[in-house]
Amino acid sequence: MNYRSTRGGEPQSSTFAALHGLAKDGGLYIPEKLPNIKLTYNELKDLSYQELSERIIKLFFTEFTDEEIKKAVNSAYNSETFTDESIVPVYKLNDKVSFGELFHGRTLAFKDLALSLFPYLLLLSKEKQKEDKKILILAATSGDTGKAALEGFKDVDGINIVVFYPKNGVSPMQEEQMRKQLGNNVDIVAINGNFDDAQSAIKVIFGSEEFKKYANDHNVMFSSANSINIGRLFPQVIYYISTYVNLVNSGTIKENEEFNVVVPTGNFGNILAGYIAKKLGIPIKKFISASNKNKVLADFFQTGTYNKNRDFYATNSPSMDILLSSNFERYLYYATGENSERVAELINNLLTTGVLKISDEELANIQKEFYGEFANEEETVASIKGIYEKYHYLMDPHTSVAYSVYEKLGNDKLNKDVHTVIMSTAHPFKFPAPIAKALGLDENSEPYSILDKVSEITGVAFPAKLDEVRKSEIRFSTVIDKAEIQDYVKKYIKNLK
Repeated sequence: MNYRSTRGGEPQSSTFAALHGLAKDGGLYIPEKLPNIKLTYNELKDLSYQELSERIIKLFFTEFTDEEIKKAVNSAYNSETFTDESIVPVYKLNDKVSFGELFHGRTLAFKDLALSLFPYLLLLSKEKQKEDKKILILAATSGDTGKAALEGFKDVDGINIVVFYPKNGVSPMQEEQMRKQLGNNVDIVAINGNFDDAQSAIKVIFGSEEFKKYANDHNVMFSSANSINIGRLFPQVIYYISTYVNLVNSGTIKENEEFNVVVPTGNFGNILAGYIAKKLGIPIKKFISASNKNKVLADFFQTGTYNKNRDFYATNSPSMDILLSSNFERYLYYATGENSERVAELINNLLTTGVLKISDEELANIQKEFYGEFANEEETVASIKGIYEKYHYLMDPHTSVAYSVYEKLGNDKLNKDVHTVIMSTAHPFKFPAPIAKALGLDENSEPYSILDKVSEITGVAFPAKLDEVRKSEIRFSTVIDKAEIQDYVKKYIKNLK
């Protein structure tokens, strides 16, 4: 299988695309053609998560041998990296709703599911490409990608990683996890700015010939750990397939029965992976893109206009505090009938004016499968409180945004006679303040004290991985202005040994 840019250009191998992350024209790599298969329950029902992973990764990384894929998968998904044997369990709330629990990995967030496997895919790609340069991974994070990427790449030979995050734009637990990260090849930098500032600066670096030459002169090449990289995106397809199998295995739905998914959405990689799973045969009826107050995506799915010229809000669901969703470009590619010229035109409009508008006909086609809605902070807290009181189930604020959106939608937008899966993206203990508020505790208390109290009240065990963080020392304290990101990267490259 070869890949090419969403904006056109020459095809490249999967290993080249994984190694380089972003296409030369600034577009994102997508398969020339998606695999022409229709997965069935009968062929999947007896497969473990690991066996299912092998099956899917083979479809998208055809240059790897079966043995290489098997080794990578088993290294990524095991009892040391995930606390639940099924990797992604499905929790049935009632006859109408289940939660796909994506947070049982090392950093308690859904990013672990891709970033546990991605380092192995990247190293294999480097080997296949006969690349001898040191790899420098640059990543922007709105909370969860950073820690998951750092954990995945720590102390990997030949690879260094620098993560940039908004100083006041992540939860206290997310920041603690990153600042206390172990590893001799990692660096964590806070910026005075927001996630979009960090992500945009990194994209400029990736697209700059001057930067590439500077890195090359120091025997370094850039790569990405964000979901713009195919090595991040396609492992996420796996858990949508496993969720379908689990729903049928448990008797929640029947074989071939459709189900809806509601996904808390920031950079659009998670929901896009579900869309690809549908194209491979998984019977997903409707995709609901759930936003917080930064509702640029919800507005797009309602109106056909993507307008990032708006106020940016720091909310209690920080991983979704994004106005420029990178993976959205990949979705546009499919939504416009794989029309690269149309994608290039739309993205150019977005990057130059801040606004992208599709036709009424294009929007009508999109709304057959996708819709968007948002929930504000008060609704998010109320939903956490309500579900805990009724079901004794504790949601994190991102999952709560998705559940709030589900409750808001009428049957004209989402057929609720169809079973719905809320994709639960993080462990609630990563977000002490909104959980405290929902449970009637003092949200301004010290975060670990809040979590001790929450554990006592709810019976939810304090996660071992967070307890490790609690006992660790802070290692990183650098804070820079957003305008200094590029200079920082140059200095980092210069000092690489």
